[in-house]
Formats: sequence, C-alpha cells, structure tokens
Amino acid sequence: MNVVLFLIPAIGLLGLLITAFKSAWVSKQDAGEPKMQELAGYIARGAMAFLKAEWRILGVFALIAAIFLGWSGTLIPESSPVIAVSFIIGALLSGLAGFIGMKIATKANVRTTQAARTSLAKALNVSFTGGSVMGIGVAGLAVLGLGGLFIIFYKYFVPEGAAVTGLEMRKAIEVLAGFSLGAESIALFARVGGGIYTKAADVGADLVGKVEAGIPEDDVRNPATIADNVGDNVGDVAGMGADLFGSYVATILATMVLGQEISSADNFGGLAPILLPMVTAGLGLIFSIVATWFVRIKNETDSVQNALNIGNWSSIIMTAIASYFAVKYLLPETLTHRGVAFTSTDVFIAIIIGLVVGTLMSLITEYYTSMGKRPVKSIVQKSGTGHATNIIGGLSVGMESTLLPILVLAAGIIGSYEFAGLYGVSIAAAGMMATTAMQLAIDAFGPIADNAGGIAEMSQLPEEVRHRTDNLDAVGNTTAATGKGFAIASAALTSLALFAAFVGVAGITSIDIYKAPVLAGLFVGGMIPFIFSSLAIAAVGRAAMDMVNEVRRQFREIPGIMEYKAQPEYEKCVAISTKASLREMIAPGAIALITPVIVGFTFGPEVLGGMLAGITVSGVLMGIFQSNAGGAWDNAKKSFEKGVEINGQTHYKKSEPHKASVTGDTVGDPFKDTSGPSMNILIKLSSIVALIIAPHISTVKQAAKAEQPTIKIEKIEQVKPVQ
Repeated sequence: MNVVLFLIPAIGLLGLLITAFKSAWVSKQDAGEPKMQELAGYIARGAMAFLKAEWRILGVFALIAAIFLGWSGTLIPESSPVIAVSFIIGALLSGLAGFIGMKIATKANVRTTQAARTSLAKALNVSFTGGSVMGIGVAGLAVLGLGGLFIIFYKYFVPEGAAVTGLEMRKAIEVLAGFSLGAESIALFARVGGGIYTKAADVGADLVGKVEAGIPEDDVRNPATIADNVGDNVGDVAGMGADLFGSYVATILATMVLGQEISSADNFGGLAPILLPMVTAGLGLIFSIVATWFVRIKNETDSVQNALNIGNWSSIIMTAIASYFAVKYLLPETLTHRGVAFTSTDVFIAIIIGLVVGTLMSLITEYYTSMGKRPVKSIVQKSGTGHATNIIGGLSVGMESTLLPILVLAAGIIGSYEFAGLYGVSIAAAGMMATTAMQLAIDAFGPIADNAGGIAEMSQLPEEVRHRTDNLDAVGNTTAATGKGFAIASAALTSLALFAAFVGVAGITSIDIYKAPVLAGLFVGGMIPFIFSSLAIAAVGRAAMDMVNEVRRQFREIPGIMEYKAQPEYEKCVAISTKASLREMIAPGAIALITPVIVGFTFGPEVLGGMLAGITVSGVLMGIFQSNAGGAWDNAKKSFEKGVEINGQTHYKKSEPHKASVTGDTVGDPFKDTSGPSMNILIKLSSIVALIIAPHISTVKQAAKAEQPTIKIEKIEQVKPVQ
C-alpha cells in the first residue's frame, strides 16, 4: 500500500521535472531581433503586472476565506480547522499553475515568431513545447498536491486499523475538499478576470483598428494591440491553467469522496477505490508526456491539426490500456456502492466511457468551430448579407451545437451508471480528465501562436512568417474551442459526482421536486448561469467602451501614429484592461461562492440540491452554446484571410462581408473567452461549496428537529350514547 501511496506524488514530481526541462529548452531558443524582443517585453511586463495586481486582491480573499473555514472546522466533529491550510495550499498551487503557463507563454511567443522565419515545423515545435510546459506543469502540480496531502491527512486523521468508511476517513477527505475549494475559487477569479481583460482589449482593438481605421490585426499602430496580446496570456493561458487545475482536482476529489463510501475487501486496507482516481491521473500524466513527442510535422504542407490529433489519440489509447491493469491490480473482483454491486471490469468500462465521451465532445466541438466545415461556412455565407445575418447565423450555430454534446453526455452518464453506479459516473469523469496534460498542452499552444502572429505583424516581418503563424493560430482557435468543450463535459460529470457526494454527506435520500421550495430552488439554480454570464459580458462591454474611447483619442490627438512616426501609448490601454478586469471580476465570483451558502443555511440541503441541479443543467447548456458560437464566429472571420466565395464572388479582408464577420467575432469574443468557459468553474465551485457546508446544514437540521417538542396524540375511542 505504501508503495502505491507514495508513487502518486512521485509521478507528480516527475511531471514537474519534465516541465523544468522543457521550459529550459524553450528559453534557449533564438528570441529574434531587438525589435521583436522589445515588443515581447511589453507583453511579458503587462501580463506580469496584471498577475501581481490580481494576486494582491485574491490574497486578501484567500486569507479571509481561510479564517472562516478554519473557524467552521471547529464547529462539528466531521470537519477540522486544518481545512484552512488545505484551502490555502489549493489556492497557492492554482495561482502557481497559471503563473507557470503564463511565464513560458511570454517566452515562447517571440521564439515561435523567430522559428516561423525558418519553417512551419520549427514554429510548431517551439509553440507546442511551450504549451506542453503548461499542460504537464498543471497536471504535475495537481497530482503532487493531491497525492501528497492525502498521505499527510490519512496519516494525521486515520488511526491504525480504523475503517475506511468511518468518521476519521470522512474527516480526512472533507479536509482535502478544502484543497479543491481553494483551487476552484482562484480559478474562477482568474478565468473571469483574465477573460474580461483579454476581451476588453480585443474588442477595442478590433472595432477601432480593423473596422474604423482599416489597419491589420495586431498592427503596431493600434494602441490596444499590446493589451490584446497581454490578454491572450492572462486569459487564455493563466486563466485556463488555473481553470483546468481546478477541474482536474475537483474530478479526482469527487471520485475519492464516493470511493470512501465503498467497503472494499482489497489488498490496500480498503483504500483501493480512493486511490484509483489518483493512480489514473498519474498514468494519464505519464502517457501525456510520452505523447508530446509524437506531435511533429516535416513539411510546410503537413497538417498541424493532424499532428496534434496524433498526440492526443496516443495519450488516450495508452492511458486506456494502462488503466485496465491499474484497475485489476488495485480493485477486488466485486464491489458495492449504495446498494449497487459491480465488478472491477465494470469500473474499467466506466473509465473507457469517460475517455470516449471526452473524445466525442472534442470531435463535435471541432466540427462546429473549424474552418471549412458546414457550421462555419454557413456563418461565412450569412456575412454576405450584412452584420445582422452574421449574428443570427452564429447564434443559431451555437444553439444547434448543444444537441449532440448533451446526447453524448446523457449516454455517458447512463452508461457509466449502469456499469458501476454513481462511482462509475465519477470514475468516468476521472478517466476523461486523465489526459489533461495533453489536452491543456494542445489548448495552450493556441495563445502562444496567436501572440507569435501579433509580434510578426508588429515587427513587420515578411509575409511568409505571418502566413505560418496564421496557420498555427487558425488551428489554435479550433483547439481552444475543443478544450472548452472538453472542460464543460468534465464539469458535467464531475458535478454529478459531487452532487451525489453532497447528498450522502448531507444525510438526505432524494431531491423531491414536487415540494414547492425544492422546485423554486431548481428555478433559481437555472437562472444563476444567466445572471453570471450577463455580469461577465456586461463587464467586457463596459471595459471595451473605455478601450474604444482611448484608442480613438490616441488616433485623434497623437499626430504621426498612422504614418509610423509616433509610438502609441500602449501602457494606457493596458491600464484600462487591468483596472476593469480586477474591478468587474468580484460580482460574478461572489455569486458562485455565496449563493449556495445562503440557500443551504436558509432552506436546508434538499432545496440546495435542487439549486445545484438547476445550475448544472443550465450551466452546461450555456457553456456549450457560448463557447461554440464564439469559436465559430472567430473562424468565420479568419476564413476571409484566404478568400471565400459568396454567391459566385470571392471576398477577402476589408470587404463588406469581412467587416460583418469582424462584428460577429467581436460579439463572440466574450462568449468564448469570458462567460462561456467560466460556466464549468461555476458548476463545480457551487457543488464543492455545497459539499463542504453539507455536514453543517445536515447537523443544523437534525439539531432543530431534536429541539422541537413532540406531541403524542392518543387515539380517542368514540363514546357511545346512553340508550
């Protein structure tokens, strides 16, 4: 048992060593001429300035939350003040995950630009290696953190010979839930704040630069272009890193919570169902590292997307094969969870179902957001008749794109439950998230390529360089969209597992929607993703208005910008995005954290369960719709770069249909990079908060019942009348 226990954090440590090795390799690559390095320096300093400002605010939040959690841990036997320490560690590692990704991305971007001067193959190698630093680093931190803390808490809370299903183990995993809460809390603010930052800059740069001034994207004359490139790092890299770190941890934790309820006659003291999700994550990390070496191309005409797909498929297949041996080694032949009996083979099949669901979700998302496919082509055609029809086309594609993913998710939930009950659903989610290192590497390479293209444009490098970076960027848009589809699918399965864990800990047997308060909770939960999205999108709109006004002012008041004779005041645009994102991220974050607490303590666990169900269903649909609509709009705009045929006429950049597509892309920006990807964090964070307060609201309910006086009503015999 000790070997398996200590092997888990050892794998995480191996991942961090590989991260350091790859990071050093990227740093050694040629950073290009002084002008390129100067522009890259602006981007790196802007990104770091934002991160430091964000950390100051989140540090205060984490300290206050930790004090509250520590105090609450003293109130009931099922919890412990040590949860505050666990929370702080989770928050720190979540922030570190984002920092690792952003640090390497701001180095890899200019080196990718320089590599693109040589060949597409070299540019892919540099950008993907930069992305893999983030992917492997995030997974390594999660496996090391969870595995290490579990060893500590298990040794601290569970005495020798104690039952795995007893109070001591429940307390250990309850404290470990604080780690997940810390990770998801920071992820939410990082994702929302980063999303507001990047889209405020992007929208401002597009509306004034491309539409009004008619200059290319990322033109050095555009005052908002540095802020736009900084935003790619703080939103799509640092925000995504913290996001998937939280998702990874929450998925494993949910499976551990349900695994703790299984009385298992295994060779590991009953710990096997708890260890399995961590072992699966470790295996996925190892094979993701191996698969990164398969992402290669040789010629300019080779498909970058195919190269990435080979790496992705390799990691999935190797993880699936290894999972069979892990399941057979760890688990006994038969297990029982909440009255459902299943075998170790059933558990393996559930893991395969999770991998299949994740793969299908990525393929479906790729179809709806890729250039040359029917959905994006339909938006391109609608651009020919104006801005309004482009918007209509994008909205309809986004709504249509919810159909197949929901059917796949539903089939995955039913299938995994049929094989291994609720534990099967949770281990399916763990199987899906096992290859997070590879998924995130593919995702993170996109913003690096996008920045590389921006630096090439600002440095006025030869057209062939921009052509290569555009090739990478177009694929990056699709991989970013598929990554978001993957994340929302994992959130749906994870939230269901967390929901099941909440029901068990809260001591309720069912959620009865025939009860008016529960039905009301369901409706309130369904509303929360809408108001959350509204706040996030409105924040982007307000910040973008400030950005537009600032860019217009500089064009108007600084003579010589358009003639390359004067340098724009980039730092003022960076300051607008920074201040707006930090100010506007508070309200959406507060909704996710506070609402479950208010509902749980006011109305009890059953009403809170109804609210969680509403948040999950509504949030999954909103996440898929917004992310796919935004991705399709973006690639519809990019389709004009190579020329598209509309009604027999070929249209390129600066044509009227292209301007309509820019409007659609601008509308889709906050959809795909701010509110849409935040849905999966909202779903999981609400469930984790509910899980942590479950023992408290369950205790309150039982105490209230115990204090109520009981009135015994005796049966009164009917008195017969006197004859």
